[in-house]
Amino acid sequence: MYGGDEVSAIVIDLGSHTCKAGYAGEDAPKAVFPSVVGSIDQMDADGDNENNDSKTSNNNVDSNKPKGKRRLYVGSQSLGFRRDHMELTAACLVQVLSPLKDGVVVDWEIVDSIWDHAFKECLLVDPTEHPMLLAEPSSNTQQQRERTAELMFEKYKVPALFLAKNAVLTSFASGRATSVVVDSGGGSTTVAPVHDGYVLQKAVSTSPVGGEFLTDCLMKSLESKGIVIKPRYSFKRKEIQPGVFQTVDIDFPNTTESYKLYSKRVIASDIKECVCRAPDTPYDESAYSNIPMTPYELPDGQTIEIGADRFKIPDVLFNPSLALTIPGMDSFAEISPSVRGLPQMVIDSINRCDVDIRKELFGSILLAGGTASMQQLKERLEKDLLEESPQAARVKVLASGNATERRFRGQYIGISWFIPANVVFQVRFVHLTGMKSMELLTYKENALKMRPMGCISCHCMRSVSAP
Repeated sequence: MYGGDEVSAIVIDLGSHTCKAGYAGEDAPKAVFPSVVGSIDQMDADGDNENNDSKTSNNNVDSNKPKGKRRLYVGSQSLGFRRDHMELTAACLVQVLSPLKDGVVVDWEIVDSIWDHAFKECLLVDPTEHPMLLAEPSSNTQQQRERTAELMFEKYKVPALFLAKNAVLTSFASGRATSVVVDSGGGSTTVAPVHDGYVLQKAVSTSPVGGEFLTDCLMKSLESKGIVIKPRYSFKRKEIQPGVFQTVDIDFPNTTESYKLYSKRVIASDIKECVCRAPDTPYDESAYSNIPMTPYELPDGQTIEIGADRFKIPDVLFNPSLALTIPGMDSFAEISPSVRGLPQMVIDSINRCDVDIRKELFGSILLAGGTASMQQLKERLEKDLLEESPQAARVKVLASGNATERRFRGQYIGISWFIPANVVFQVRFVHLTGMKSMELLTYKENALKMRPMGCISCHCMRSVSAP
């Protein structure tokens, strides 16, 4: 059993953009790194080594590895180093090497490598000695939970495991058991009502418009204006005289297009975070045509001026059809009619809840996620909701005053509240028909008996008494 201050539980929040890992009860994660993984096909790597020098010791080592397998690279440092033939793509491209798509895991081998990196390289811990708490999206399926438990118990041999909804953790972080959590992350935006610590699944709303989508919109808009973003690996700067630098382009023919796109996205994402802010009113081309320009210096020394795009890109969250006016975003036209803006998602989600709790939900709307840390987003959302919500509703949008806290601390503060309230983890291994199945039981300190929970292997409901 693990309870109270004796718990040194490890917390992992695997998102579509970044993975956060740390210890329960702390205000911020110990490690934050991209949840996208680089991949090199061993056949390509071995072929290049043989062409360069077939007698080197490196080739002798690589020749022992099976052909056709891929070598994975995880973490900011590994992804920042350019390698020949390394594929690294986001979920919206053809080859999916981000482990998540719309919050659902699509590649468990990559997820496994991310967990390995978190345990061995970031936290430097032995997972067999720590109970595990994993944050999961509100739309996570039963099959995903089963696979997660299987890996954690069978491979990592964790002594205890608990899966908690992101929305519940964010709600607990604000000291509320009932709220509407607006989680705008890298891959998508999710609106999830929470009542008495439980997510109301029937009222959860999702949208593909997230941080990565806004970054793509900004990249396409800059490209249409003739602004070229050079990846950091594609040039070097030499100081020809004091204070004067010359940029020399470097050509790497074996660099994949996916890695080039990822490197450009990193720069475009920094531009978005530095200069963009949500407009006070819906974006209008004529009203923002003469807006003052804001300078931004690119890594190659080029200084660009950004004007109306500072407000147009964030307004896509409130008016998704605005993305169709950006050159190069034609692919969004197929799903654009079904995508709703942020205020409409919140109101529709609340309207699908019971009438008795709608007033409380309108007064407790919480912002979470990296995209939600954008300047003036809280004020704009509250303003739009006041205009569109029923007159009797008292709308209140809550968010941390610090952007860093809003981006990372929601789940971790929530877990520090969550662990004392659900202190006991107990894991039992049950042998059924010769196959080991896992049964995860959890109960509160003040419970008289253990709450029955279905066996995750056979979906049966079994009443289990406390030992």
